[in-house]
Amino acid sequence: MKRVALIASAVALLVPAAAVRADNGSGTIASGVLIGGVSVGGMTADDASKTVLQAFDTPVELRFGTTRILVTPDLLGATAEVQPAVDQAAAAPADTQVPLTITVDQSVTTTFVAKLAKRFDRAAVDSKLLLRNGRPLLTKERAGTKLNQRKAVRDTAAALIANVRDPIVLAALHPKAKVTRSNFGPVIVIHRGENRLFLYSGARYWRVFSVATGQTRYPTPLGRFTIVVKWKNPWWYPPASPWAAGQKPIPPGPGNPLGTRWMGLSAAGVGIHGTPSDGSIGYSVSHGCIRMHIPEAEWLFNHVNIGTTVFIIPT
Repeated sequence: MKRVALIASAVALLVPAAAVRADNGSGTIASGVLIGGVSVGGMTADDASKTVLQAFDTPVELRFGTTRILVTPDLLGATAEVQPAVDQAAAAPADTQVPLTITVDQSVTTTFVAKLAKRFDRAAVDSKLLLRNGRPLLTKERAGTKLNQRKAVRDTAAALIANVRDPIVLAALHPKAKVTRSNFGPVIVIHRGENRLFLYSGARYWRVFSVATGQTRYPTPLGRFTIVVKWKNPWWYPPASPWAAGQKPIPPGPGNPLGTRWMGLSAAGVGIHGTPSDGSIGYSVSHGCIRMHIPEAEWLFNHVNIGTTVFIIPT
């Protein structure tokens, strides 16, 4: 008996103290053991698994602006390797910190973030042109809101792998409007009854010109139009109208009724152009077009674009 006891004592001396379980074979995890920061000391393996899994399943808080979204890790593609960690903890000495391995399927995270983007993204709103009291009015443009999806996936995956539950602030992008009050460009307002053409830079007054407009039989149309074509030194072609019957095309030159510049409108057959008949300016004598002094038509031609809005109003 003494011989056996001596051998047992010798074996005990050869076993490192750190390998001696603190529970002394009680079937519970040693005191002070943590799994992924969760205390499991004194628990059975089953209880430890439940505790760690419950802690891991704590919802993640995502914040976008003033909105809070709570979502469980599994919906973000996160999985915790709980059982291997518990097995390691069961064999660990007291006060051991056992890591919890977490994997994230970023395709799942990406899909979830894309759904959030559909909910929260707002397109930028361009400035809109209106006419109020005979003057242009431009509504205020608004920047858009766009979830930075790449950064959201990256930050969310990093927080899940680190197994922290601090709120994740999702970054936003703010795309700017393409059309603003400052870059809107020229706007033309023609007061038919006054035979005057007002040019604005956006909503800001720029210049005014005397013009000739259509006679009673061939009135200049009222409404909102755009400049659709610009021609230098245009040919004049007789329109399909009784007043032009039998006339022939006129090439560019001093006698051309369109002068040296033509700015055709989206109203069929109607345009703004110069005229060699300076005496007609200020009167309603044209066949529907808007006539200008040739130098002024040339100046206007250089300061407007295809797409420029033209309002024609009665007075």
